[in-house]
Amino acid sequence: MSPFTRRDFLKTSLAAGALAGMSAPGLADAKRTATGTVTLGKSNIEVTRLAFGTGTNSGAVQAALGQQEFTRIVRYAYDRGIRFFETAEAYQTPAMLGEALKGIPRENYHLMSKVTTFHEGIDPQAKFDELRRISQTEYFDIMLLHWQHTPDWPETTKRWQDGILEAQQRKIIRSHGASVHGLPALRQMPGTNWLQVGLIRINHAGARMDGPTYEDTNHPDNVSEVVDHIHQLKQEGLGIIGMKLCGGGQFDHSHDDRVKAMRFAFQNAGVDAATVGFKSTQEIDEAIDNMNLALT
Repeated sequence: MSPFTRRDFLKTSLAAGALAGMSAPGLADAKRTATGTVTLGKSNIEVTRLAFGTGTNSGAVQAALGQQEFTRIVRYAYDRGIRFFETAEAYQTPAMLGEALKGIPRENYHLMSKVTTFHEGIDPQAKFDELRRISQTEYFDIMLLHWQHTPDWPETTKRWQDGILEAQQRKIIRSHGASVHGLPALRQMPGTNWLQVGLIRINHAGARMDGPTYEDTNHPDNVSEVVDHIHQLKQEGLGIIGMKLCGGGQFDHSHDDRVKAMRFAFQNAGVDAATVGFKSTQEIDEAIDNMNLALT
């Protein structure tokens, strides 16, 4: 029997251009800015460098705003030039974000979501269709395996990896990757050829960053290892998106730390883009300014 598996077929077909009917990325902007675009490595997805995150405290912060105020802030971000929005199945915000983006031409923004992979007895295609309905979207530009935190995740999530590849054949997902928590999981990312995009915690102080376990605690001594892994993943062609740039809220009262974190993520770690959870227009303005400063 041939060793060529269904997974191999899906990956080969996608690489050959099964997504050719979708909009192809253009050239990234010459002057790097927060609302300028960057291509996320071999995913070939072109996004604004700053993403609107909707998962602060699993989305509780954004959900507490109520739909009307949340929609106003999302539209403000859009008007300021942010075209990249992030949510997850496990957040309180997918339906709210779908409502907030309603009426904006779908090709005018990029949507990243994350699927929970601990479901038992659930068909991945049915789950992706459910997520599309909730988010009021025909497709996701990026779908991530959410909260991978064990060293065996590349093996235990193969059913979902294959499901995402099949969804890409259906053209309801355009690219894929994983978000990881903890060094045991992060160490498995280099060499995992399935990956196209990585969502990784990064800031200068190690606040709520990866350490020996997946716990959301502070690990300043491990920052250099995280940076090394990001550099290696970039060499492997992955698009890297930084998260926890505000230390999971620890930098809320320190503008200086927020500036340092943004500079560190782009200048030291070399991420392609970053997602920041917003709850006000002032935070959006500041994040754009801080990222522009970091990119100069």
